[in-house]
Amino acid sequence: MARVGLTTERLVRAGAELADEVGFDQVTVSALARRFDVKVASLYSHVRNSQDLRTRIALLALAELADRAAAALAGRAGKDALSAFADVYRDYAREHPGRYAAARMRLDPETAAAGAGVRHAQMTRAILRGYDLTEPDETHAVRLLGSVFHGYVSLELAGGFSHSAPDSQETWTRVVDALDALLRHWPEP
Repeated sequence: MARVGLTTERLVRAGAELADEVGFDQVTVSALARRFDVKVASLYSHVRNSQDLRTRIALLALAELADRAAAALAGRAGKDALSAFADVYRDYAREHPGRYAAARMRLDPETAAAGAGVRHAQMTRAILRGYDLTEPDETHAVRLLGSVFHGYVSLELAGGFSHSAPDSQETWTRVVDALDALLRHWPEP
């Protein structure tokens, strides 16, 4: 077998591409070895096991998402920021379904704190500052946004909205409008 210049970064990027092609749950060290036409053992100097590989793919996906979100949010506030943030997640999930699934992976707190997960929370809270929410309502709103965005994107990726009118984009726009209205008029407990 020829030497293929393996590095941890190259393996993780290839694993992310593989996740987009076949699904995140199908990514293993063995599948990656087949992709590079090398023996599985040759990958163990770069990743410990399939769980380590998946964790690294999740961290890559979170970083990519955070970078896109930061760029989209620059100079925006209120509904404009909310809409840009929502669109980043939806577009990323459509372009990279395996990586998006990886970004949903549960990480241990230490790993999550060292990765881009903290940036996502900070950006979400920055958007919410434009809505004058205080704790604990801000945390409730962070959870609401995550749930709605992930739920909608998951249903859409599974084909849940493809066979009926109005089209999915129109509904997505209305969902973001409704979230904006809710955030501006947050209910009292």
